Amino acid sequence: MRFPDPPRGLKAIPWRMPIWFYKLGLGWILGSRFLLLTHTGRKSGKLRQTVLEIIHYSPEEHSYYVVSGFGTRSHWYQNIKQDPRVKIQIGPNRMEATAQQLDPDEAENIFFAYTQKYPRSIRLLAKTLDYDIVHTAEGYRSFGREIPLICFSTMKVDSNPGKVA
Repeated sequence: MRFPDPPRGLKAIPWRMPIWFYKLGLGWILGSRFLLLTHTGRKSGKLRQTVLEIIHYSPEEHSYYVVSGFGTRSHWYQNIKQDPRVKIQIGPNRMEATAQQLDPDEAENIFFAYTQKYPRSIRLLAKTLDYDIVHTAEGYRSFGREIPLICFSTMKVDSNPGKVA
């Protein structure tokens, strides 16, 4: 499957706007379905940020799962492959984490569970990004094996709900 290119220039503005909620201390508005990812640029070495939808949370492992909607072309995805040490923020809670891509079998199951819980979201996302998904159980499972699914395993919680570094 070919994933779409990440938006650039003015087209990227809607994708970047949620970052400002966090910068203004309003990350709580996005609830527990989104996280702010702070990662290191692979070329610049500078801190970069993006907001991602959490598709699964494992309270036992205190791990958060996201997909790379633009596949391996996403800059954040390429950056975490280079340096998996990241920071995430969910609402006011900031945590250090390590990023790891799941194997296709594990990714398939987690992605399928997400599609069952949020069927409207996956249909909207598929339409927005022009994914070629067959909207059946098998179609979702197949797509879940192809899209990069990342687990952020947290290390510690920062009780200071201030701005992310």
